[in-house]
Amino acid sequence: MNFAILPSTALWFLPFVLPICLWVMWSDLKAMRIPNVAVLALLAVFVIVGLVALPWSDYPWRLLTMVVVLVVMFFANMLGLMGAGDSKFIAAAAPFIDPSDAGLLAFIFAANLLACFATHRIAKNSPLRQMAPDWDSWDRGRKFPMGFALGGTLIIYLLLGAFLA
Repeated sequence: MNFAILPSTALWFLPFVLPICLWVMWSDLKAMRIPNVAVLALLAVFVIVGLVALPWSDYPWRLLTMVVVLVVMFFANMLGLMGAGDSKFIAAAAPFIDPSDAGLLAFIFAANLLACFATHRIAKNSPLRQMAPDWDSWDRGRKFPMGFALGGTLIIYLLLGAFLA
């Protein structure tokens, strides 16, 4: 597995991104919502820590990536392909990803999405549900809290980049 992200870059971002992603995952599981303040916090981490973690030549391109992804996600949301919180989170997470790692990230996301979906559905239909009986995600029919998989994917990407790159 070859990562383009530098281990030092991933290590700079990880301590700040980890709690935000865990918050996003919990919030989406509990309330089927990704708070705007969590998305803004993720963006703020990139804007501030990115100045130290990334080469100067990469920083503006990563911000541009975020803008492009936000526009694409806006249209995806308008077409009903995904929720607004998911769209905003994806855009805020985009600058953390080295563009050369896009294919690898797609693989990580696909595997993590399957794992999160299976875990959620198993927990929903087992006694584990009683540990969090008030979570909205249990009773939303076919809807799935995508923030669970999205937040986990960014965490996994940064962990793998930090320790396996």
